Amino acid sequence: MVLFSASDRQYMQKALTLAKRAGKLGEVPVGALLVDETGKLMGSGYNRSIAASDPTAHAEMNAMRQAAAATGNYRLTGSTLYVTLEPCPMCAGALVWARIKRVVFGAYDPKAGALGSTMDLSVLTSLNHHPEVQGGLMADECAQLLKEFFAKRRKSK
Repeated sequence: MVLFSASDRQYMQKALTLAKRAGKLGEVPVGALLVDETGKLMGSGYNRSIAASDPTAHAEMNAMRQAAAATGNYRLTGSTLYVTLEPCPMCAGALVWARIKRVVFGAYDPKAGALGSTMDLSVLTSLNHHPEVQGGLMADECAQLLKEFFAKRRKSK
């Protein structure tokens, strides 16, 4: 059983707030934030693929871009990424290249999750960085937000 700290829960709650913002804008409701070892916020983001006409504008990518710009470094060593949905292969690859220390996600993604569900890029021996991964934090709340978003979208069509 994975144990999460009180600060893990606080950060995931903030990521959920970002996810809700994305949903209100018609984007898939996923939110992410990146914090350093001291708990300082380095970057945050939510899905913006539709608004930005950018297939890479996922919540995780937006948070990493913001953190890299703020630090002046593409390496985000020692940081923890909190995200409401298990990262896809693109995002999982990016967080490996960024040398993120730890990833905490909410809902598992059985269709495209790349940190344990459909594949696990964090354990590939051919890669030289292996982040610590903990999934399932506030999973029900994160999954419910996605279910409601897609149910509403299907109903409107």
